[in-house]
Amino acid sequence: MKFLDEAKVYIRSGDGGNGCVAFRREKFIEFGGPSGGNGGRGGNVIIEVADGLNTLIDYRYQQHFKAQKGENGMGSDRHGANGKAIVLKVPVGTQIFDEDRETLIHDFTKVGEKFVLAEGGNGGFGNAHFKSSTNRAPRNANPGQPGEERWIWLRLKLIADAGLVGLPNAGKSTFLAAVSAARPKIADYPFTTLHPQLGVVNADGREFVLADIPGLIEGAHEGAGLGDRFLGHVERCRVLLHLVDATCEHAGKAYKTVRKELDAYGGQLTDKIEIVALNKIDAVEPDELKKQKDRLKRAAKKTPLLLAGATGQGVKEALRALADVIGESPVSSKAKSAAEAEPWSVDVER
Repeated sequence: MKFLDEAKVYIRSGDGGNGCVAFRREKFIEFGGPSGGNGGRGGNVIIEVADGLNTLIDYRYQQHFKAQKGENGMGSDRHGANGKAIVLKVPVGTQIFDEDRETLIHDFTKVGEKFVLAEGGNGGFGNAHFKSSTNRAPRNANPGQPGEERWIWLRLKLIADAGLVGLPNAGKSTFLAAVSAARPKIADYPFTTLHPQLGVVNADGREFVLADIPGLIEGAHEGAGLGDRFLGHVERCRVLLHLVDATCEHAGKAYKTVRKELDAYGGQLTDKIEIVALNKIDAVEPDELKKQKDRLKRAAKKTPLLLAGATGQGVKEALRALADVIGESPVSSKAKSAAEAEPWSVDVER
């Protein structure tokens, strides 16, 4: 399935039905009186988080969603039926923005959560509503109120407990494949990973979700490479695992390049807890490894972990470090394999 994390959608709630002007006319009933019914209420537009979704691909092929209009009132005091609401299913982690792409309307963080994005218009009153002791035969009725319409942006930010960052070919996909059942594409050329990948990791009985995003290069915040558009998927992470390739020219410079892009992106990514690791240590000589470790230690101002995703060396230590930061309560319900997803009602509010 193609990964899509952003979509522009047009939504419109249903118009209210019109009230009816009618009078009761029956044989032997001289003064029948008004009998016009009220119009029905228009349907709402509801956004609901559904389990099992991990992309917004459904909104690639359909961008217009309109709720049903309320039925008009009729004679014999018959009220119009309410319009059916339309429910848009989105994955956990979806944010709704206004058309300006800056105003946040709602942020979904749990399965089953609902939000009424546009309410349907009220139905108009029929002339039976206006009868009184002084107005025995009203000949007026209200029209239904129009529904709301707007363009919105749906933006998906994956729910993960830990995130992998680093330059292209730093070994992030290899690490994810080694510690989880995820099978990302792995090759010896840059930008092998084109879309974020998720994997559930088990570290000493503690489970958490690990996210791998495409690699960053210098100038990513200006659109270089794949840019920084995928950094939003690690905004919700508690901890970042920064992998640096031990076979690169200078580990310290590689580390600073990625940190510069994180700082330029914003989103408080530089304030998150960071675990620095020197990867691919099995591919360099001991003397070169010591130089790269010292360079990375000076740049990061902390002692880096040493690991090799391909051979598994040092991988358990890295996972334990991540699990210790994440703690006993992971942000992602997907990491709780023993826990059941929260039930949600199928009743549609109108």
